[in-house]
Formats: sequence, C-alpha cells, structure tokens
Amino acid sequence: MADVYDCTDPEARAAGLDAAAAAIARGELVLLPTDTVYGVGADAFSPAAVARLLGAKNRGRAMPVPVLVGEASTLAGLTMSVPQPAQRLAEAFWPGGLTIVVEHAPSLAWDLGDAEGTVAVRLPDDDVARDLLRRTGPLAVSSANRSGRPAATTAEEAVAQLGEHAAVVLDGGPRAGSAASTIVDCTGPVPRVLRVGAVPVDRVREVLPDTTD
Repeated sequence: MADVYDCTDPEARAAGLDAAAAAIARGELVLLPTDTVYGVGADAFSPAAVARLLGAKNRGRAMPVPVLVGEASTLAGLTMSVPQPAQRLAEAFWPGGLTIVVEHAPSLAWDLGDAEGTVAVRLPDDDVARDLLRRTGPLAVSSANRSGRPAATTAEEAVAQLGEHAAVVLDGGPRAGSAASTIVDCTGPVPRVLRVGAVPVDRVREVLPDTTD
C-alpha cells in the first residue's frame, strides 16, 4: 500500500514531495492533487513507467497519457515550435484547466501511447503538483481512476481505485469540482476542442474565435 502524506502540513508536505520525487525516479507511480481532479503520475520519459500507469488504470494505448509541466516555459522544450494558437491559449489559461495538444519534438525519447507524434500538455494551478513537477520535470499524468469509473476528487477516492499500484500519495485535500481539463488540439490549421471540461468553450473562443468543436 502507498505511503500517504498530508500536504496541508508543511513538514509532511516536504517529506511527501521528497518521497514522491524519489518514487518517480525509480519508475513508480504517484497519486497527486491537481487543480481539477486527483491524478496518477509517472516519469514521462520512462516507457515502462507509463505502461505501468496505463495498466493500473486498465486503459489501452489508444488514449495517450497527457503531460503536466511545472512552468509554462517548458512547453517550448517539448515541441520544435510552439504554434501561435497554443501560445495564446497558454498565456490565457495557464496555470489552469486547459490542456493543449501540440506536435512534440522528434528527439524526445518517450512513449505516451498511440499519440502519432503529438503530446497533450498542461500547467496545473496547484502548488503541490507544481512543486513536484519542478523537482521531477514533466510527468505523464492521467486522472486517478480506473478506466470508466468516476474521477477521484479526494485522496481517499484515488487510493480506493489506484492505491495498490502507487508508491506515494500526496493528499492536498478535496478538489472543488469533478471536471477534468478542457483539451484543445492545436496541431491543425484550426484549433479544435477534443474534450469539454473545466474551461468552457466560449472562453476558449474569446481567445481563438475560429476554434471548432
């Protein structure tokens, strides 16, 4: 069973971040809070760790795992060139509940699923998640639930579904809502909403009026 750390306590939070970063480095899974729901995270650059994440969720490769970053500037390092629509969305909604799909740099040695050369990237608006991401670098993170089951909005719910597969749990308290992030694909000539979530489509269109859904 995973070690649980109460991140509302400063000492426990520091110890939890140390333990979580060490677990990620070993290729293990971590349950962590985000600004939307709880997530299960793995080293994005470890195919074995990502495969472990997909297996824990009982999820196939057809739905590639998104990547969370600790700083907006990291996006530029994951792609050959950041498309202008993606840059505008990041400036408007990061940190926050918007995931941006871009073409990733060919040099990146990762396997996030059948992504066909793309990666879905988000900067979460959660201090615990971002503190961990600053230590580990980009993490492959998916919602902390078994495929087809409701997303976890508390650490307890995350543990009930995936605790047996994780080494560390960072408990940041309950999440305010159960909506996952909105996903916008910026790889084509016109931005396209792939999933409606925490950021309403009309807000996306305030930034990019030609966005389709």
